[in-house]
Amino acid sequence: MRSMRSTLGIGIIGAGHFGAAHARALREVEGARLAAACRNDADGLAAFTGEFGGKGHLDYRDLLADPDVDAVVVALPHHLHTEVAIACAQAGKHIMVEKPMAPTVAECRRIMAAAKAAGVVLMPGHTMRFTLPYLAARQVIDERGLGAMRYGSSRMVKLWMEGNRRDWHLDPVTGGGMLFTAGIHALDRLLAFAGRRATHVSAISTTSFHQQKADDVALLLLRFGDDAVGQVASIGYADGAFISGDELAFDRGVVNVDFFNGVTLGRGQTWQPVENSIESDVAGRGLVRQWQAFIKAIRDDTTPPVTAEDGLHVVACIEAALRASRERREVAVG
Repeated sequence: MRSMRSTLGIGIIGAGHFGAAHARALREVEGARLAAACRNDADGLAAFTGEFGGKGHLDYRDLLADPDVDAVVVALPHHLHTEVAIACAQAGKHIMVEKPMAPTVAECRRIMAAAKAAGVVLMPGHTMRFTLPYLAARQVIDERGLGAMRYGSSRMVKLWMEGNRRDWHLDPVTGGGMLFTAGIHALDRLLAFAGRRATHVSAISTTSFHQQKADDVALLLLRFGDDAVGQVASIGYADGAFISGDELAFDRGVVNVDFFNGVTLGRGQTWQPVENSIESDVAGRGLVRQWQAFIKAIRDDTTPPVTAEDGLHVVACIEAALRASRERREVAVG
């Protein structure tokens, strides 16, 4: 294990809307500090470093050459993840990469190979696995003897045209679409709760609410072998209110995970609220825990709790789903 300083220097590549969320989270992470940020807009970069600190770089290669940077988060448009993440690995920087890790399975594998060759930690940023509702549900499942998940339904139903929406979000060529951008959270939760890999996917993907090339609606049906199934709704509406949650049926109980109202456990025909399963700023607190887990994996030289293989599998499921929708048939997950 390489020697390291007591406080790790973090570089943010993509100092935009979600880069700022990472910078805010880092303020609460012991043993890490924002050392540098990169953005290709000089005025925006100056505003970012003025608010959060750190050195500013217009070119990510200059940030990677900075010896004060030990680890990076790649928070760029999806189609730019691969080459930048590989460059990070080759520069010897530990890598957190925003979801999706890359827009294709082949690109995910290239990133993984580069990280393995360089001996750096690679962790995809699936933030919802670090939120309190998810963690509380996970604890209930593990400690109450619920057994295996046999059915799960996960939903991400939200406003698509948020203020941070950009042209690249609207085109499948650049990894855009509701499923890759936000619905991926619901899919990743379902996969995590299932505790095993999906084997087959069928899907309907459409553009229903907006004038764009990429999807804003997707419905997925997943098989987990022959004895478990799941479904995912990824809906980017034009007007409405946020819905995010999961209904899960196990061998010995059911669990409802509501990311706004907490977790409930169903057994013996009775619903029981799960204590300490909701908090204000759910996403922000989850991002702090995500950074804590990443820093711990670097310091302990261990595999992070969300692995590169997890990040690859969710992309494989989306790849299969989009193909299933085009070909109107069930597709095996590669």
